[in-house]
Amino acid sequence: MTRNYCKLRTVLAECRWYRMCPMKRFYEAGKLDGKLVELYCKGDWGSCVRFEMEERGEPHPDWMMPDGSTDEGLR
Repeated sequence: MTRNYCKLRTVLAECRWYRMCPMKRFYEAGKLDGKLVELYCKGDWGSCVRFEMEERGEPHPDWMMPDGSTDEGLR
């Protein structure tokens, strides 16, 4: 049950990396669907591969999507 409360806290707050994340820049430039931002950046950012890598200090390409796939079109 505690796990559910942790998940709820995640969904209620924007990802702390969002302001500097390339996903924000791509979204504002019209290159990403808003649903992606709502699902991950302003939703379940705890499930975002980018978030996890950022937290661990691991490098990742700007064109890596929240699910871990890459979009060469954003390169």
